[in-house]
Amino acid sequence: MASEIELVDIQAGYGRAAPVLRGLTVSVPAGQIVCLVGPNGAGKSTVLKVASGLLKPRSGKILVGGVDVTGQGPQRMLASGVAHVLQGHSVFREMTVAENVLLGGYTLKDKALIAERTAFVKEVFPVVAQRWNSLAGLLSGGQQKQVEFARSLMVNPKVVLLDEPSMGLDPKATTTVFEQVVRMRDAGTAVLLVEQNARRALETADLGCVLDLGRVHISGPAPQLLADPQLGELYLGGRPAEPTAIPKR
Repeated sequence: MASEIELVDIQAGYGRAAPVLRGLTVSVPAGQIVCLVGPNGAGKSTVLKVASGLLKPRSGKILVGGVDVTGQGPQRMLASGVAHVLQGHSVFREMTVAENVLLGGYTLKDKALIAERTAFVKEVFPVVAQRWNSLAGLLSGGQQKQVEFARSLMVNPKVVLLDEPSMGLDPKATTTVFEQVVRMRDAGTAVLLVEQNARRALETADLGCVLDLGRVHISGPAPQLLADPQLGELYLGGRPAEPTAIPKR
């Protein structure tokens, strides 16, 4: 299966400190959700920063659609097809949902294409269509996250990077957000997901990668990782809880 983005033998870190990522290799196949799990300090968010161009790797390669884009900054990575939804809430609260979403297409010059992408994101995220003219600050946390997702899809990216999308959300909103991650995947966008709720992320994902000490410790189909009792004890918080039904393809 072709990969939308590949990070190959990446070494990366901050300033003169020791590297956070130490020979990490991760691949996100087309039409798949890949989640990164692991203990604090394993380098999960750093992987996303490297993938989006926010952090230049010290060595290794980044391929998007098979094209080497190593060293490109965030603007060029976005143009290459990589969108990044940052940790926490990033909507502009005093702007409408419409204004927030359309900011995601600021690089698009073709009005017909903007209209096409707008119709697409409204279809994928019904709450965006329903609250189109509302101030974003009046939406719930889960609804605001869907606005961020919609904004990231305006440029029709190959892959969306999601950093802790459930952070700060209550259980009901968390369920909604993960359902929307699946909708994004089903609409044709690959997803690379970092999530503090490791079990929930693996229940949602197609593939999982367990990071430890800046490398991929183990990877495989997400259900297989969830069923591994040793991994459960080491990385997933002990025995599994009752799984939450998340639609799979």
